[in-house]
Amino acid sequence: MSVVTFPKSPVQTEMTPVFEVSCTVKRNDPVNGEYRQLVLYAPQSILDCAPGQFFHLLCPITEQLQPFLRRPMSIYGFYPEKGELHFLYKVTGEGTSALATLTAGQSLNVLGPLGHGFDILPDWQNLLLVARGVGLATLAPLALQAHRLGRNLTAICSARSEDMLMSLDYFRDLGAEIIPITDDNGSSDMANLRHIIEAKIADTGIDAMYTCGSNRILKLLQTLGEIHNIPGQIALEQQMACGIGMCQCCVRAFRRDGKTVNERVCREGPVFDLQEAIGW
Repeated sequence: MSVVTFPKSPVQTEMTPVFEVSCTVKRNDPVNGEYRQLVLYAPQSILDCAPGQFFHLLCPITEQLQPFLRRPMSIYGFYPEKGELHFLYKVTGEGTSALATLTAGQSLNVLGPLGHGFDILPDWQNLLLVARGVGLATLAPLALQAHRLGRNLTAICSARSEDMLMSLDYFRDLGAEIIPITDDNGSSDMANLRHIIEAKIADTGIDAMYTCGSNRILKLLQTLGEIHNIPGQIALEQQMACGIGMCQCCVRAFRRDGKTVNERVCREGPVFDLQEAIGW
């Protein structure tokens, strides 16, 4: 095991330990036709994570698949009491196809935990999560943290169809109010989503909003956040090479104090202020 420390983002003060370790695959099972859940036995040293952080995975090499770079993967779950680290991923390209070949007992080299995660401030009691597709994976640890802190949680889960909805039971077991919306029945339409959120604001109120994975959802939450003065955060996805801020591959633009600034998603993020994010 190797370890190195990197400075945290400006809102954090201490040094973040980053570990490179070999984990053992416990299982790597299909969730539906597109997604798989990878569960690793992991040493305690890498399980001091925060919701929204990620790991850089060294994908296996096979005769058919030779991914060159590591793949950044948001944390789906971390359980120090069980010594487990979970990932939920969609099989789309060479790297994730190689990950899909892993079987129980094999080793996987991981680097992390990396990045700046989500915040839940003390006065944020009523939390809203809105995510689509694999974005739900990034928000799952946030739901667990909200449950541990005794916060009220509403999770709006969006997908193309009902059979593609994921993590509903997981959120429900954490005491969250679940609102599933899908394309095939029209409930994921932005006008309907806005109606759902505004009804929630009028009813119990929302202290903070969180999202990941959809440009349309980002823009809607930015609009509602401005109108109702509700803060929020977004976890952004970006192509990465090194994952530790050196290669500058993941730089993107943000709005801050009336100016456009460029920041690295891997180091200053992947979680950013909702209103500072620029749509794609």
